[in-house]
Amino acid sequence: MAYWYRRVFLLAVPLILSNLTQPLLSTVDTILSGHLPGAAALGGVAVGGIFFNAVFWTFGFLRMGTTGLVAQAHGAQDDDALRLHFLRAMLSALLIGTVVLALREPLIALAIQMLGASAEVHRNAEIYCHIRIWSAPAALANYAILGYLLGRQRARTALLLQAAINMVNVAVALWLVMRLHWGVAGIATATLTADWTGCLLGLALTRQAGAHPSGRLHWAELADGPSLRHLFALNRDILLRTVGLVAAYACFTRAGARAGDATLAANAVLMNLHFIASYGLDGFANATEALVGEAVGARRVADYRAVLRASTVSAFAVAALVSLAYLLFGTQLAGMFTNQESVRLLAVHFLPWAIALPLVSVWGFQLDGIFIGATRARDLRDSMLLSFGVFLLLAIALERLMGNHGLWCAFCVFNIVRGLTLGLRLPRVERSFAEPAPVF
Repeated sequence: MAYWYRRVFLLAVPLILSNLTQPLLSTVDTILSGHLPGAAALGGVAVGGIFFNAVFWTFGFLRMGTTGLVAQAHGAQDDDALRLHFLRAMLSALLIGTVVLALREPLIALAIQMLGASAEVHRNAEIYCHIRIWSAPAALANYAILGYLLGRQRARTALLLQAAINMVNVAVALWLVMRLHWGVAGIATATLTADWTGCLLGLALTRQAGAHPSGRLHWAELADGPSLRHLFALNRDILLRTVGLVAAYACFTRAGARAGDATLAANAVLMNLHFIASYGLDGFANATEALVGEAVGARRVADYRAVLRASTVSAFAVAALVSLAYLLFGTQLAGMFTNQESVRLLAVHFLPWAIALPLVSVWGFQLDGIFIGATRARDLRDSMLLSFGVFLLLAIALERLMGNHGLWCAFCVFNIVRGLTLGLRLPRVERSFAEPAPVF
């Protein structure tokens, strides 16, 4: 068993560090906008960030589906399938990114209108969105690149890539905002620059990792009917699962916006704490995806059981440490995000919910990793849609009774239901080892 704990940590630690660089993009944006005059700049960047989470997370199957398929092909030692999965994902990313750019005007207008906020927040959100939207093809391609690296268990390479993206983001943001005083436009431009830099670097890294065809590309293999149908079904179910997740975050943000700019900004601060914890815990989920996918591809049920035990125990221990850190230092962390006193006080007032979230959400993250590695996306879809329905009903009822506390309570229950519904479906994954080997 010690062997599997070692394997989990050797994968998870670089992935945790890699994932922790992800919220640095939004964290830097939040800190810089939180120190601009008034709460409207922070609120505008928060609304803009939710828009891009909605757009990009909606196509999260480019990362998750690629990880599961590549991990299973890796376990089956099928190098041709590895390359074909990557190429299909990259072509999908570029096509979707082009469509997003073509529809940018109605997408931005509709999203900002639906999220709701003051006129000043709207203005800042529009500035942010109209600049950052040009990163869409690169950001989506980065999902496919990361999925390939995770499926191949190239955790250190993934860390290098994410670190490079965020170093560029921080450096450019500080220069444009602090030196050139571009304000919200500088924050968006920095993220745009970082995404395209990461895409170019990622293509170079995947070439070194053997993702690119070594000889002539056979389009008949790339367009293989059974493989495309399997990919379409997998991506469709992950897409619907992600839509449910994005809808929950969007409804949460809209409800906070109705309570005023200060509450919206305070919720953004606490949500960034949740994102930091989530991306850290997701390191274990990502390690689980790769190792479960390898076990499924190699048809080794004993390895699957060992991965489950080692990764889940490790993830819960880290979740408890994160909650303890927020309990001890949460007030200071809230002060780092903004110097707006009204926003800081509200964030501290609602801090207990951010303290509880790592412990209630860790189960959903871990089970997501198991089902993604096993490419059982239908179970993920059904679980998420049910969890979103519960969240929506509770958010409407509890917000009227408890205000913003009720909103946070509904969000915690949403994460609990995610874990419970997937946990009930977990025996199906092990039974799948008796089924025919997956089609690559």
